[in-house]
Amino acid sequence: MVHSETAVADTRRWLERAVVGLNLCPFAKAVLAKQQVHIAVSEADDAQGILAGFARELDALLALEARVRDTTLLVVPQGMADFYSFNELAARAERMVRKRGLEGVVQVAHFHPRFVFAGTEEDDITNCTNRAPYPTLHLLREQSMDRAVAAFPDAAAIYETNMQTLRELGPEGWDALDVGATS
Repeated sequence: MVHSETAVADTRRWLERAVVGLNLCPFAKAVLAKQQVHIAVSEADDAQGILAGFARELDALLALEARVRDTTLLVVPQGMADFYSFNELAARAERMVRKRGLEGVVQVAHFHPRFVFAGTEEDDITNCTNRAPYPTLHLLREQSMDRAVAAFPDAAAIYETNMQTLRELGPEGWDALDVGATS
């Protein structure tokens, strides 16, 4: 069993070393520096419990101003080891956002230790752009994303830049970042 403090510490290390350190998300550095990123941990190990936690985090995010909490990462250290099951859970979380009438207000991104892009092999290094220490649902404010994208010269190029960064880093470089789950 992974303790909540460990899951938060591992996720923060991944954010600092991979997401910000490799500049995989050029928008993450500012919100992390301003302490506007909330990392929550779900103790649930089944879809129903995780989605209940997601609903609570969605409400909590929207109850605060963006300057206080701009984004939330819901980390799921128990269960959801299968990427495809987690992918379906992420789709259900997106449906919840739509059903609540929050499409265009909040978007959901997801990360998983075994993330695989469609059309790639599991060991393709480019999959690491979406690999986190634990399955994670990321709640992003659309308005904040719109502002960040408008300020970024070529937001569409981020994906390709990330793929190139990971290819240059290689598996050994990724492993050296030490951004996995603490055993």
